[in-house]
Amino acid sequence: MEKWKLLDSKYIIQRPWATLRVDKLELPNGNIKDEYYVLEYPTWVNMVGVTVEGTILFVRQYRHGANELMLELPAGVVEEGEDPQDAAVREMLEETGYAFDRMEVICELYANPATSGNLTYAYLLQGGRQVQEQDLDDSEDIEVVEMAIEEAKRYLFENKIGQALHSAALFYTFRKLNLL
Repeated sequence: MEKWKLLDSKYIIQRPWATLRVDKLELPNGNIKDEYYVLEYPTWVNMVGVTVEGTILFVRQYRHGANELMLELPAGVVEEGEDPQDAAVREMLEETGYAFDRMEVICELYANPATSGNLTYAYLLQGGRQVQEQDLDDSEDIEVVEMAIEEAKRYLFENKIGQALHSAALFYTFRKLNLL
């Protein structure tokens, strides 16, 4: 099996949250694909934060693409030049006001590798304590929700966590903590 050969690439739109390019590709069998569309996104981080009390931190916020209020994990974008681990610490602190004693990567996933190339790092953070108030961006309206681990498992298994990458991070966390 071989990679596809890039013959040409053009940007259709380049905006902070919407970058779309069209590639012309030669497939290993010699066929030419004149228009293959790729969405470019920055690297993302998702965090499963377990507090010193043994609860998991979630955030509830409106997601316009789904037109839903969603229960999610704290998450965010890795800024250009930023280490993903530093971004996870920063985003968790901004969205929840919590800092943690320990953290580790629990998985690295692509949201949709067929049409986008950004990687998402999911972190398990443990020993969390609230150290400040939220520090939200102008466009953020986020409610912090603390949930017992058993309740979080029930939400996950009842399909009440609608963000696929967040569900995956929770499954990896529960496996890591021997809670499945």
